[in-house]
Amino acid sequence: MAGRLWAPGEEVLYAFRRNDGSLGAVTPARVLSDDGDQLVCWVPDGTPVRATRAPGGQHARDVPLDQRFRLGRVPVRSAWVGSSTLRLVFEEEWSSVWWFYLPDGTFLNWYVNLEIPLGRTDTSVCRVDGVLDVEVLPDLSWSWKDEDEAVEALAAGKITQEQLDRLRAEGERMICLAESGLFPFDGTWCEFRPEPGWPLPTLPDEVMEER
Repeated sequence: MAGRLWAPGEEVLYAFRRNDGSLGAVTPARVLSDDGDQLVCWVPDGTPVRATRAPGGQHARDVPLDQRFRLGRVPVRSAWVGSSTLRLVFEEEWSSVWWFYLPDGTFLNWYVNLEIPLGRTDTSVCRVDGVLDVEVLPDLSWSWKDEDEAVEALAAGKITQEQLDRLRAEGERMICLAESGLFPFDGTWCEFRPEPGWPLPTLPDEVMEER
């Protein structure tokens, strides 16, 4: 059970740290519910975020795979654009589940973001991005994502073999739930609509200053 609980309507920072403790991407989100075990939050299209880029300014996806996890990263101000997401973050589990919505509000798909939980601070829920992910479509078909990146992250020492094994096991657990149509793949929140007039979550200036 987490020590810090957020009330509906509050803002929380969804912060990714690396295994060495340094800060990576940070996404502010609006809390829908939080019981200390499951945090549900909303990231609308246009939300300002702290993203990371290669030292030359390239997006990580534009860096050759064999160098992608061997170059440093620098923080940049950016925005979450193109879709809105509802995110279910499990306090103790090695995953979160994201519901993606098109600009008109239509549910698009689920995305199981495999992560290492690091607990909470007064402002943030903290995770390590596990690189490996699972996409689940509305018909409950699924596919692994970024398996090649996970291999390179392991080779570059960004994650350990033990961590990768546990992340894959978590992905397999979530795949079993999806194949059975069980929560969170049972239609819950697929018709979600945000409250009219909700402002975008805000990104504190000090988040950009931490390395």
